[in-house]
Amino acid sequence: MSESTGKTSSPSKVVRGGLAMLAVIVALVILWEGYKFIWTTLEWTEPVNPSDRILPHTWTIVGALFQPAQRNGPILLFVELRAAMFTLREALVGFLIGGSIGFGLGVLFVRSRTAERAFMPYVVGSQTVPILAIAPMVVIWGGKLDIPQWLTVSIIAAYLTFFPVVINTMRGLRSPQPTAVELMRSYASSPREILWKLQVPAAMPYIFTALKVSAAASVIGALVGELPAGFRGGLGRDLLQFSQQFTAAPQKLFASVIVAGLAGMVFVGAVTLAEHRLVAAKRRQST
Repeated sequence: MSESTGKTSSPSKVVRGGLAMLAVIVALVILWEGYKFIWTTLEWTEPVNPSDRILPHTWTIVGALFQPAQRNGPILLFVELRAAMFTLREALVGFLIGGSIGFGLGVLFVRSRTAERAFMPYVVGSQTVPILAIAPMVVIWGGKLDIPQWLTVSIIAAYLTFFPVVINTMRGLRSPQPTAVELMRSYASSPREILWKLQVPAAMPYIFTALKVSAAASVIGALVGELPAGFRGGLGRDLLQFSQQFTAAPQKLFASVIVAGLAGMVFVGAVTLAEHRLVAAKRRQST
């Protein structure tokens, strides 16, 4: 009975999630257009001028996606989707690098209090340095070492990715009850067996929470990293170019921002799907 209930409830959750997302989009459109209508009618200009040169209509933004990005060129939607795939590749590599480093550091700190006391302040301190200051240095150093430019962008993305994984991995690995750890030790389990058979399974909810945060952060890191790298194929370069053209065609910048947001949502959604698949597999094994 419980299995059938679980199978029938999952599609309904997807439907409810889709309807909730659609409701949020409709609410945002109503707020956007309502702001323009009221502020234009009352001739208000603060806090944001409702002029079409600053705050274009939502249908103008959507329509820009189906117009050529440049004269006699492909439509903007195709250009942005291709750029999004390029940026997501960089973000994925950075996500994997940062996630692996974060997990490794989390395991090291849990296994060694000395290592935690020695290196944890530097891990925390690394997150206080602005990414805008780190990105140019990584790009320049990568060029000196003949590292491909796209990989330097992935390294920048990894810089934003690893920290949440470190913290949540540590919390997750320390979440099992001490009695459970002592029980495994009483059965002569090695530290490796305790780690992979008890601590890591208990830490999975914590780790996946961090991975969803890191997925979004890796996209941001890739976007920022593309600026000093001078890429012309990624979303970061498009955002910079369209921001320079904002007064002439603001709808292009807003359209590019929408695509960048959707790229981040797709990445986080993929991590969420992997989490659900893993949880479902564990439930099948337990039954």
